[in-house]
Amino acid sequence: MNDHPRGFWLSILVAVAGILLVHAGIAQPAFGMSKETPNIILCMADDQGWGDVGYHGHPVLKTPNLDEMAAVGLRLEHFYAAAPVCSPTRGSVLTGRHPVRYGCFSWGHTIRPQEITIAEALKKAGYVAGHFGKWHVGPVRADSQLCPGASGFDRWLSTPNFYDLDPLMSDQGRVVRMHGDGSIIAAEAAIQFMREAKAAGRPFLAVVWFGSPHSPHRALPEDKALYADQPENLQNFYGEITALDRAVGMLRKALRDLDIQENTIFWYTSDNGAIDVGSTGGLRGRKGQLYDGGLRVPCIIEWPAQITTPRQSDFPCGTVDIYPTLLDIVGVNIPDQPPLDGISLRPLLEGREPEKREKPLGFWVYPVGGISTPSEKILAQMLEEQEGKVPPSPPPENEGAILRQYPEDEFPGHAAWLDWPYKLHRIANKRGDVRWELYNLAEDPKESHDLSAEQPDRVRKMAAALEEWQKSVLRSLNGKDYR
Repeated sequence: MNDHPRGFWLSILVAVAGILLVHAGIAQPAFGMSKETPNIILCMADDQGWGDVGYHGHPVLKTPNLDEMAAVGLRLEHFYAAAPVCSPTRGSVLTGRHPVRYGCFSWGHTIRPQEITIAEALKKAGYVAGHFGKWHVGPVRADSQLCPGASGFDRWLSTPNFYDLDPLMSDQGRVVRMHGDGSIIAAEAAIQFMREAKAAGRPFLAVVWFGSPHSPHRALPEDKALYADQPENLQNFYGEITALDRAVGMLRKALRDLDIQENTIFWYTSDNGAIDVGSTGGLRGRKGQLYDGGLRVPCIIEWPAQITTPRQSDFPCGTVDIYPTLLDIVGVNIPDQPPLDGISLRPLLEGREPEKREKPLGFWVYPVGGISTPSEKILAQMLEEQEGKVPPSPPPENEGAILRQYPEDEFPGHAAWLDWPYKLHRIANKRGDVRWELYNLAEDPKESHDLSAEQPDRVRKMAAALEEWQKSVLRSLNGKDYR
């Protein structure tokens, strides 16, 4: 060793350590990170309605971990999914943009590879990113431009759609059969990822997207037993939510065990409002509809280093706000960022509640049907290819290709514009005839008293703002955001 200066051997040791970390699946950051950089966990349930939690007064359902989060963290009581179904909302979390902007119209539709995801953005600040659970915004094949790995995630154990007991999952593109409850499996994989990130000295983004309580409802016997006095279908439905809640508890405990809970942002929500067997908490509408029962979802944020006292806020916000909030907190600026529909909620997290939302929330169900993506069938096919039982499928075609141009002066379907406290509905039928509905959500949360005839001036003003937003969305849909 004396033949070389001390600095030479130090550089060799650093290089070897970097190689070991790369083989562990976690690369070194491009530059030093501040000790104040928060870790981030984004949890999302599948079809959990606003009333499907104990802390909102559900008479039967047991969600002790979510209840504790709500008791010690920040409860956002007017938090909205970007869409009333799953894939579009998940796309909004990844991009901060309304899903129609990139053609994610309904369930089974994908994002586009041209979109900038939260994982890609945070990697500019040295984060390592992992995805665990339901993907549903693209394939989970390693050769896809839309798999988690191609979307910025360094580590992923994912499914094309919902999953529950003993699921097949894609481990970085290789299909494996897992055993147990799906929510617990996703949490355990995320916890291992968190351990590795801490050991490597890296801030992490862990996206944990549960497949529960999406149908078909199949709970473990011990979770069903908690609801033995309920009908069989409710035993399974409630049991799935209880297992999901237990997975949340596992994640929170892991943060304490790793001694990183203080500076970890733990953001929990759902992808759309309640299904028929679930609870909207008395709100109008359900999954698939733009009334609040289809859009308003549970939301809790824990960040002990910043949210030091329990708080509850009625500030209107939603899944489109997650991306800009996290980039603002971390200090990431994206050059040529395509138009965002969300705003930064950093002031809210810091205890400074804005008087008014500067950018209203827009919603739009563009009338394009969903696409079937059955996880078990898709992954079973991939497994047969993997085992050599059938020829491998060709790589996906046309991923990201914009194959159609949409008229930018036509606004079909149902749209809504939430400029708190007023919510305007624009409902166009197949002939193009438009019906308007206006509600004051502060006074009428159940959207039962239509004010459109009483306040025509407000309708005209809000309708004009909604139309400008829809024009912007259509320009994005036609690819005009991409350079």
